[in-house]
Amino acid sequence: MTYDVVVVGAGVVGSLTARELTRYKLKVCLLESEADVAMGASRANSAIVHGGYDPVPGTLKAKLNVEGTVMMEGLCKELDVGYRKNGSMVVAFSDEQLEHVKMLKERGEKNGVKGLSVISGDEARKLEPQLSDTIVGALLCTSSGIVCPYNLAVAAAGNAMDNGADLKLNFRVTGISDDGDKYVVTSEKGEKVEARYIVNAAGLGSDAVAALLGDDKWHLTAKKGEYMLLDKADGKMVDRTIFQTPTKAGKGILVTPTVDGNLLTGPTSEKTEKGDKSTTLEGLDKIKSTAVLSVPKVDFRDVITSFSGLRASCDETDDFVIEQSEKSKRAVHAVGIDSPGLSASPAIAVYIVELLKKAGVKLERNEKFNPNRVSCSHFRHLSNEEKNEWIKKEPAYGRIICRCENVTEGEILAALRQNPKATTLDAVKRRTRAGMGRCQAGFCTPFTTGLIAQELGIEETKVTKFGEGSELLIGERK
Repeated sequence: MTYDVVVVGAGVVGSLTARELTRYKLKVCLLESEADVAMGASRANSAIVHGGYDPVPGTLKAKLNVEGTVMMEGLCKELDVGYRKNGSMVVAFSDEQLEHVKMLKERGEKNGVKGLSVISGDEARKLEPQLSDTIVGALLCTSSGIVCPYNLAVAAAGNAMDNGADLKLNFRVTGISDDGDKYVVTSEKGEKVEARYIVNAAGLGSDAVAALLGDDKWHLTAKKGEYMLLDKADGKMVDRTIFQTPTKAGKGILVTPTVDGNLLTGPTSEKTEKGDKSTTLEGLDKIKSTAVLSVPKVDFRDVITSFSGLRASCDETDDFVIEQSEKSKRAVHAVGIDSPGLSASPAIAVYIVELLKKAGVKLERNEKFNPNRVSCSHFRHLSNEEKNEWIKKEPAYGRIICRCENVTEGEILAALRQNPKATTLDAVKRRTRAGMGRCQAGFCTPFTTGLIAQELGIEETKVTKFGEGSELLIGERK
């Protein structure tokens, strides 16, 4: 098959772009180098839907951040993804920082952000009682929110597939040829996909994919952000996302609730190698010492896990690079999509489709397009009466597999069957939260592993944590 459009990279931008393309009568293919979608920056970030006061006015970041934030709530309703418009504060500890906060308000208003106000330290503490007494003022933003970023990517890719798109995992692009009519995209395993147009949304690998098309003018640097996630007992310590006054290094260490009820602190920001997802003692100590400046009572004895994520920072510009290829006019690049890439992602998808239209893609509406999707973890949000009805129809929903998060066998089986199908332990975890609780999969791993093996028709020794080379078990069962 020759596809109309192939999208390289199944993070939140690539997945939403594939979904947006299925609104039209197009043959779409989504390629991902890993064993699941959302394995790059979309897997590990702050999960913040930024208001849009931080980007410099006139930039793509400013435009698409504000547009994407407005779109996010409706999109999450369609895709059955957790979202909460909880608002945010940027706190200042000195008069000098307060001037910077006032500048952010002015910048946000130029960008078209609604719901911005500068408040005193006392007013901030009335809204958030756990804030430090040393805070002298804050920028309050009522239009920002929080979302589950990997669930958004999973849902977008799944909805694209439901509407006719194909997904090819473990497809690491190593070659692209163009005969003037179609591209032939080749993986490192020798697989080939043909398409008339191509979208490069490959995250940290987008500079390498661009170079395959002759556009070698961009170079990406990986910036590592380390995080510490606290137990749900701490999740109500703050209601809003609490930022500190930003510096040249970034937005700094934040303290925020998550849509699933935990408390998240971080991130750091350090340049590193593209494959380095380690956490460090220095990084975690920095989070601890800095987060308590804003919220002194954060109890890091309640940390249940730490992790890091990598952001794609473009050496040549601080702005997003989203443009038609100079060397290959039927290709569109999305390069250097760092923060606020998650917030902007719905608008980025629309922007990319418009660029494809200019490049020659015929956009004829698909009358059968269905924007709605029910999550495999929808069960947990039902009333007890509704849950009982589900259990009558499918008894697997009555068996708890993950005690910490109350995830049922039915939800795990749904994750193994719903597009895009989970095939690894981490893929099940991202879709259902089985293994994300206080014991960090200590109890549920054997049961989940057995269900994966059963559903895929493989031996348990073939089940992996996140893909090839991460097998969980070795040897024979005795």
